[in-house]
Amino acid sequence: MPRTEMPEVEAEARARSFREVNTGYTTQLAMLEASRCLRCPRPKCIEGCPVGVRIDEFIGLVAAGDIAGAAEVIAADNSLPAVCGRVCPQESQCEAVCVLGAKGRPIAIGHLERFVADEMRLQPPAEVAVAEPTGKRVAIVGSGPAGLACASDLIRLGHAVTVYEALHEPGGVLVYGIPEYRLPKEIVAAEIDRLRDLGVQFVVNAPIGKAETIDDLLADHDAVFIAVGAGLPRFLGIQGENLIGVYSANEFLTRVNLMRAYLPDAETPVYDLRGRRAVVIGGGNTAMDAVRTALRLGAADAAILYRRTEAEMPARAEEVRHAREEGVRFEMLTAPIELIGEEGWLRAVRVQRMELGDPDEDGRRRPVPIAGSEVEIPADVAIIAVGNEPNPLLRKISPDLEHTPRGTIAADPETGRTSKAGVFAGGDIVTGGATVILAMGAGRRAAAAIDAYLENGAWGG
Repeated sequence: MPRTEMPEVEAEARARSFREVNTGYTTQLAMLEASRCLRCPRPKCIEGCPVGVRIDEFIGLVAAGDIAGAAEVIAADNSLPAVCGRVCPQESQCEAVCVLGAKGRPIAIGHLERFVADEMRLQPPAEVAVAEPTGKRVAIVGSGPAGLACASDLIRLGHAVTVYEALHEPGGVLVYGIPEYRLPKEIVAAEIDRLRDLGVQFVVNAPIGKAETIDDLLADHDAVFIAVGAGLPRFLGIQGENLIGVYSANEFLTRVNLMRAYLPDAETPVYDLRGRRAVVIGGGNTAMDAVRTALRLGAADAAILYRRTEAEMPARAEEVRHAREEGVRFEMLTAPIELIGEEGWLRAVRVQRMELGDPDEDGRRRPVPIAGSEVEIPADVAIIAVGNEPNPLLRKISPDLEHTPRGTIAADPETGRTSKAGVFAGGDIVTGGATVILAMGAGRRAAAAIDAYLENGAWGG
């Protein structure tokens, strides 16, 4: 049987709209796709899932039409299925090891997970078992996927949980980084509301490290979990990055996604892109988000500048396909060397063409400049999306917390334990930039370690 594709909004209609691109399975389509599953005796897909969802079980229940049962199976391991079903790279995780992929296309695990989550969101909320209160209090710094997953597990274990968020809305990268057309904000809001209903407290406009430190939190809590991500943008270090019209992808997407910069009365607007030329520098998912957002804001031309070829791009294949269908232009083997301005405003990007040389430490072939290949690409807006690193504010959270040379927090990968008693950390602030599901896995592992610590009070034992 061929894979059942998820319906999508036509490219011409969606390229200027923030409406969600993938429209979701019907029950009939979901059951048809689920029926392709071979129910392997040793399901490799479970091993490929960072949080260990029992994929074969929930897909079997979908095939049988038991959507509520499928949701119960997923919920045992994944507290954000509607999110993961939309934005996680299943093609490099669970679907990558599906045996059907050997001779055809793997089961659409992510699409099925999303279908189950969306169907259950339309039903009255299921009762969630919560343990008796333990009297222990946990502070979670950061409300992104790692923090939310940790909070979900800890509140069910009976601990009192307070989540501190620096911005004015909880959700972290799920609300400020991922555009509406990929992850509608109502999906994230529903997950936040579910945690509130379970008893999780959210404190917004609370940048820990400014008003309070980790020591302040420890004075009122029995343990702290740091899940602040790695949200400081990297720049290129080339001339012209201070010109008007140059953004980091973080700033651009935060203004649009969280602060509604596309509204006419927005307090933090972005440069009016209608009829203008936009270039995005980078090849990851954030770059795809930025360039597709620029199109939706009215850019007449939107291009990706990437110094390698499409084969080396870290962005999801689906995102690249969607971008190309919507009219994004791809300039491969192209590296910016200067941003050129006129009276303080960006007007062009000087680039150098590249060729691929020997593999670097990541195994990808290294881009090598071609002498004499410099050209100018006209541009009114340039968005830099070449990665992130930990915010220096992190150092002020707790001066005696051990960090790595990269600026991330040194923590045990299995438990999240840091060098400071009672303090745990997980997600991008430990690993560097990664995926939503990997951050959630770190949050769940930390929750189990925090629970054990609160029970026995021993540190390092």
